[in-house]
Amino acid sequence: MTDSKPIRVMIVDDHAVVRSGLAAFLLAFGDLELAGEANNGAEAVRLCDQLQPDVVLMDLMMPEMDGAAATRAIRAKCPQIQVIALTSFPEEKLVQDALAAGAIGYLLKNVSADELARAIRAAHAGKPTLAPEAAQALIHAANQPPAPGSDLTDREREVLALMVKGLNNSEIAERLVVSQSTAKFHVSSILAKLGASSRTEAVALALQHHLVT
Repeated sequence: MTDSKPIRVMIVDDHAVVRSGLAAFLLAFGDLELAGEANNGAEAVRLCDQLQPDVVLMDLMMPEMDGAAATRAIRAKCPQIQVIALTSFPEEKLVQDALAAGAIGYLLKNVSADELARAIRAAHAGKPTLAPEAAQALIHAANQPPAPGSDLTDREREVLALMVKGLNNSEIAERLVVSQSTAKFHVSSILAKLGASSRTEAVALALQHHLVT
């Protein structure tokens, strides 16, 4: 390493045995050092503010505040701190949530010590690292067709909720204080976006896919 200062790493995990194992792993690398430990997301956010680590190894499934929420909070307060999600789970939703929250890496806990060290160095340099399982999950998610109703506007969801309640176009227009032609336009747009041939089918799809509360 050309930088003589070691990379300061904080470990966040609700299992003490995992934290101690990771702390011991850091000792094996001269360019890495332990900056601190936290046993949940809320504590991690507080400690990041105080300790200002370079990289955080973040578990995702924790009490009080999960890893994605903690990552979002840390990145908002201290954008210079990089976060690597380190978890046992490669599920699509977890991967997407962690990366959307600002994590630069996503690794599984069965990663080798050398791979983890490389990921920490890469994160410190602003480069992402994804476990093959996490990359596969993202590819799978990207290849899924969009969920029915994902392209509905807020107003269309409002109209759809009134359709579910059984209101006709004139009643919807009255409720939303718009013209009947505007209400009719919204209903037609909803049917087109849902691929529904009738109001009844649109209502059935809305209930089936939980498009309205």
